[in-house]
Amino acid sequence: MAEPEFTATGVRIGKRLRSLTRAGQVRISDGRLELLTSYGSEIDSAPVQAVRASRPWFAPEDRALADLNGNRYLLTLGDHDPAPGEPGPPAARRFIEAVRRAAGREG
Repeated sequence: MAEPEFTATGVRIGKRLRSLTRAGQVRISDGRLELLTSYGSEIDSAPVQAVRASRPWFAPEDRALADLNGNRYLLTLGDHDPAPGEPGPPAARRFIEAVRRAAGREG
């Protein structure tokens, strides 16, 4: 198995008004985006080419939207990148850039 291109832990993952996990994981590996619970079970996954990642309007900097398989998930990542060696999720901006880079959609 190849090294993941992006990994974030401690991510709050929600769908509409329902919270699915408060300490989930987001991983991009081998061309797939995976949303996992804190226990490692899969919430949803899709090829990165089929994923749309964006920032929601009028939301704090730590939020990102991910559209997978017709479902829209609200991800609450860190509002800033953690210091090197410190725990915590990376910024939402890095997640969006990682999805675009993995899908070959630079910019």
